[in-house]
Amino acid sequence: MRLEAARMELFKKLWRSRKQILVVLIPLSLLPLPLIHPTSEACCAYVLMVTAVYWVSEAVPLGAAALVPAFLYPLFGVLKSSEVAAEYCKDTTLLLMGVICLAASIEKWNLHKRIALRMVMIAGAKPGMLVLGFMCCTVFLSMWLSNTSTTAMVMPIAEAVLQQLIYTGVADAQDDSETADAREDDGDKERNGEKNQLELLYRRDSNCATQAICTLTEVSTMESNGMTRKDSIGQELTNQTNGYLPQTAISIPEANKEKKSKSSRYPTKRDHMICKCLSLSITYAATIGGLITITGTSTNLIFAEQFNSRYPDAKVINFGTWFIFSLPIALIMLLLTWVWLHFLFLGCNFRETCSLSKKRKTKREMLSERRIHEEYIKLGPISYPEVVTGVFFILMTLLWFTREPGFVPGWTSLFEKKGYRTDATVSVLLGFLLFLIPARRPFSSTSSERVKKEGSESDPDPLAPMITWKDFQKLMPWEIVILVGGGYALAAGCKVSGLSVWIGRQLEPMSGLPPWAVTLLACLLVSAVTEFASNPATLTVFLPILSALSETLRINPLHTLIPSTMCVSFGVMLPVGNPPNAIVFSYGHVQISDMVKAGFGVNLIGVLVVMLAISTWGVPLFSLSEFPDWAIMRNVTESL
Repeated sequence: MRLEAARMELFKKLWRSRKQILVVLIPLSLLPLPLIHPTSEACCAYVLMVTAVYWVSEAVPLGAAALVPAFLYPLFGVLKSSEVAAEYCKDTTLLLMGVICLAASIEKWNLHKRIALRMVMIAGAKPGMLVLGFMCCTVFLSMWLSNTSTTAMVMPIAEAVLQQLIYTGVADAQDDSETADAREDDGDKERNGEKNQLELLYRRDSNCATQAICTLTEVSTMESNGMTRKDSIGQELTNQTNGYLPQTAISIPEANKEKKSKSSRYPTKRDHMICKCLSLSITYAATIGGLITITGTSTNLIFAEQFNSRYPDAKVINFGTWFIFSLPIALIMLLLTWVWLHFLFLGCNFRETCSLSKKRKTKREMLSERRIHEEYIKLGPISYPEVVTGVFFILMTLLWFTREPGFVPGWTSLFEKKGYRTDATVSVLLGFLLFLIPARRPFSSTSSERVKKEGSESDPDPLAPMITWKDFQKLMPWEIVILVGGGYALAAGCKVSGLSVWIGRQLEPMSGLPPWAVTLLACLLVSAVTEFASNPATLTVFLPILSALSETLRINPLHTLIPSTMCVSFGVMLPVGNPPNAIVFSYGHVQISDMVKAGFGVNLIGVLVVMLAISTWGVPLFSLSEFPDWAIMRNVTESL
């Protein structure tokens, strides 16, 4: 027994230190590769494999793993230290910083909450329309904010609405029980009486539940991935109910208490299904919204920078062309995902769950609409900082669209020197102005009470800016910046060492496949890997390989790179797939089986819609039917 206990203890210690063991074993086990074959290709492959394993296993933080090329490339003589360092700060880094400035202003002045509540008020409280309304506002916000931030902002609002739906379900249950009592026997009457007694007890304690919701709203926005909170709303409510209500009020046998407490969070199974549907719809909508713009998610930025670095003569990827291509994809995915979730959790009766008629509304739906309206009234009239933020939001979008629209000359044609101004120029300029413009209305003797309350408690300066450096620092994802830089460094090493050319030659047997088959295989492979690895790390590893494959097969590189970039965001089947999944899962409404079942359908929808797009309107937009000159020139340069 002692020997067995000692073995178990040793196993536990090894398991706890598995990451440290992996950090040491991986470089040592791969070290024979550059020692036996001391070539630039072998050395670069060694660095690539070590970094990729660190990323996939998350043995070290993603940002720390991205620094591996910074010291291994110079040590193996692949790149100079100054050349590697230059890869860690690119044009997209400045683009991201400007967007984060705008996001900080949106979050600080609650513009996102006003937009979300207004869109939900338009949709109404019918379950189907409520889900669609939340999905639309989440998609819109995720176009400009990170998917994680958007989910963390919208989910507390959705949770408050869900709790209102649950705790106002007593009225409907009472009405149903009255009609049922007229038809059922005495035994059924007794069971309905016990059920109504329980529901009335929870109704008396609704004030306590409201306090729990407020606490959740404050805590959720502070957590980056939502996994640190241990107690859920249901647990808090159960504890408060046992503490505030007399024990004699619930006349239930002791053996049934545990069973009742487990199901007491949802009055009916349909309520639970509504909670599941709305929760999952938010994380899926955040993913869909991130596809629409270049700045919507970090993987889009990684693709844009690596593509422009590898093919500098290809002037085809900018904010406008990406938006035109991805907007129809997002709209189709939004509609199909809503239909899929509705069918999975709410059934096929769309007329009942989506009707806008007031005659069809139940008491709980009217009370929920009232609750949403009250939350909107609490925001007060639109304030001066919100107006300024909205103007900057619209101005940034218009300047991005009109820089180089393609079909007409953009505003950059007004300058004599061409090619100096990018989307980052607009982003940084407007972000910089947010640090200068006062948050109070100029030339006004009375300042807004809202500004006093939210923005100037600790700073009485009347010229306090819209955002401060602390506001920016709180949202700036420096880990993503370093991670993206590590991807650029790996791509540069593959290019200089010739590893990308070697990989392309090994893939020549695939030349017999048609372009759509190659793209489909790449999409399926990427979407499978990203379920278990981070999205940026997966894309960073696959982009150089797919670029070399496309050049070898003489396929337009955009034919494989764009679909793969979009499909890498479809890691929606597990809580570890991406941070929005983890945030939604932490609220306790869904189980892993629910996420796998719903996520598989969303993943399949995404791959099919992306394949449809790249085979139809993507062909004339990016000239995908021919092998472009900018890719031919690169092949000639590398062969020389």
